[in-house]
Amino acid sequence: MQIAFCLYKFFPFGGLQRDFLRIALACQARGSAVRVYTLEWRGEIPEGFDVVLVPVRALTNQRRYAKFSNWVRNHLARNPADRVVGFNKMPGLDVYFAADPCYEDKARTLRNPLYRISGRYRHFAAYERAVFGAHSRTGILMISPLQKPLFQKYYQTADQRFHLLPPGIALDRRAPANASEIRAAFRREFALDATDLLLLQIGSGFKTKGLDRSLKALAALPPALGDRCRLIAIGDDDPKPFRAQAQALGIADRVSILSGRSDILRFLLGADLLIHPAYNENTGTVLLEAVVAGLPVLATAVCGYAHHIADADAGVVVPEPFEQARLDASLALMLADERARQLWRANGLTYAGHADIYSNAERAADVILRERQ
Repeated sequence: MQIAFCLYKFFPFGGLQRDFLRIALACQARGSAVRVYTLEWRGEIPEGFDVVLVPVRALTNQRRYAKFSNWVRNHLARNPADRVVGFNKMPGLDVYFAADPCYEDKARTLRNPLYRISGRYRHFAAYERAVFGAHSRTGILMISPLQKPLFQKYYQTADQRFHLLPPGIALDRRAPANASEIRAAFRREFALDATDLLLLQIGSGFKTKGLDRSLKALAALPPALGDRCRLIAIGDDDPKPFRAQAQALGIADRVSILSGRSDILRFLLGADLLIHPAYNENTGTVLLEAVVAGLPVLATAVCGYAHHIADADAGVVVPEPFEQARLDASLALMLADERARQLWRANGLTYAGHADIYSNAERAADVILRERQ
């Protein structure tokens, strides 16, 4: 079976991109041929993947994406595929992996009404409607139950078109037998002694992930805690505005912002707390990656996977509507209570052993390889 996967950009450290790669590899392992349409591919190409770089340009993203989908449609007419699977919303998909939240809801609740006369709105609303509209036959792979009611509110999408998947946490994120040795080596490398506290934030798109909130919370810590605490943020984004914010808050010497990297497990094992105060987060895979590594988590309830933190009793979830003071207080309490952090760590490791949080790619492949919807 020939499967055509469509996504606008591939880079090794994006959550959507890692989901795509695992699902494509799962389909390939079952004997399917994998073709990938993309505007940009960064990193190694897996053996057997046919990566087609779509040669279109435009001044705006929406125009470029429109050209992308038209080019792909024409290429598929000459080179048919048995299934067309999208990781971004676009027309012509047999299956869509719903990594992004409902655009129409954001446009109506978070934007000025005048936004809906813009060309950008018309493009992205039309592409979402092409996937979720009542007359579409696209099967939808959902990774967050929070978004389904919103899509049905605006598009009346039939229940049978939705397929809720479990999370897809990579098994190599689980704490290994020598976790304590890895932690000790990491903390020596980063000059962290036994009394130092390391906050970790991971995720590309620092603004959406709430790095500004994390910096404010770090600056608000009582001196006895703040002087012992460092923050490392990791992701593919422009660090300049956040370094400037850290400077203005007087904490620049305690903040490091690193680009995306492949040795994330070392950081999860070496840190004392993962902070993820996102403004908007369909899932939040890193929350579960921290849990299975034994790292306590402080996250906002807006994250689709925040309920796993509560289910595992592996940290604290800040409720909506968000209040910075509540985040500040929660961070201070979690850092001051070493015994609680040890309990959250143990609970997370227990959850890693029994929860169904690993089979996302296999379940997605089941849907993709079935008959068309």
